[in-house]
Amino acid sequence: MSEVFELRSGDYRARVDRVGAGLQALTWQDHDLVWPYTRVEGPQAFQGQLLAPWPNRLAGGRYTFQGVEYGLEVDNPETGSAIHGLVHDLAWSPVDVHEDAVTLRLAFEGVPGYPFPLELTAHYRLSDEGLTVTLGARNAGEGDAPYGVGFHPYLTLGRPLDELSARGGLTVSSDAGSSQPTDENLIPAGPPVPVSGGGFDLLPPGRDLGDTVLDTAFTDLRRDDHGRAWVRLGGPEHRVALWAGTGYDWLQLFSADTLGGDAHRAHLAAEPMTCPPDAFNSGTGLLVLSPGQSVEHEFGILAEPLDG
Repeated sequence: MSEVFELRSGDYRARVDRVGAGLQALTWQDHDLVWPYTRVEGPQAFQGQLLAPWPNRLAGGRYTFQGVEYGLEVDNPETGSAIHGLVHDLAWSPVDVHEDAVTLRLAFEGVPGYPFPLELTAHYRLSDEGLTVTLGARNAGEGDAPYGVGFHPYLTLGRPLDELSARGGLTVSSDAGSSQPTDENLIPAGPPVPVSGGGFDLLPPGRDLGDTVLDTAFTDLRRDDHGRAWVRLGGPEHRVALWAGTGYDWLQLFSADTLGGDAHRAHLAAEPMTCPPDAFNSGTGLLVLSPGQSVEHEFGILAEPLDG
C-alpha cells in the first residue's frame, strides 16, 4: 500500500501523506506553494496537517459536553492546551486513487477524552484551478458528537517573509473583517473586534506584513460570488492564494515568529477553521453532529500569476 500519493494535473503537482492525510507538498510550475515536508524531516509545527475533531487550542485539555466533563492530554505545554485534534498522526486508508485525485478514509473510534466515533474522509483533487480539499465527517456513534475541523498549510513564496518585505516585494491580504482577542495562552478573551484601520487590517488590496506578528484567529469573512473567502500571499513573481468555502467561518493566520531556525518568519500559515480556539468550551461555531449526520467542508490553494 502506498504511503505517499503523488498527484499531477497541468502545471500542478502534490504529495499527500497516508499518515494524517497530510499535504506534504504542492507546487505550480516547480514553485512551492506550501512549505513542504517529508516523513523523515517532518511535519514540523503541524505543517500540512488536517485538524479534527477540533482545530487550534482547547484550554486545559478539558471541556463539558451535554453535562459530562472530559479531559484530554495537554500537548501544547506553552499554552496549557490540547491542540489540533487527534487524527494527524493516524494512518488513513486510500479508497479511491487517480492521477489527479485521491480519497483517504479514517474510521476513528474515539479516545477516553473524546469517546465519539467518526468516519472521516479527505479528498484531494488537482485541476487547472489548483488544489481542492474536501473534508468530510459522519457521526458513527449512537449519541451526539461535538465537532470542528481545520487545516494547517503554510503558504510560501520560496523566500523568507522578512527578506521579501525588506525588498518591498511582499503583500498579504485576507477577507476577514474581525480578529479574535486572546489571553496570554491564545484562548479567546472577549468578542471579535473589527480590523478596519488597525494592526490586523489585511483587507484587500492588502499590505506589507512589516513587523506585524500574527498568531491570530479572524472571522466576519467577506466572500466572493462563489462563497469563498480568500487569503493571498503576494511576491515579486506570483501570488499564493488560499480560499475557504462555506462553513469555514474562521481563519487562523500565523507568521511563524515562534518557530526557530530557517522556519522563523519564513512562511505564513493560513488555516481555514470551522470554529475558533476553545470552541468545545465556548460553543462558538461548534458543530454538534447527531447520529448518522454528515458534513463536508472545502478549501483550496492555487497560484495566481501577477499578470492575471
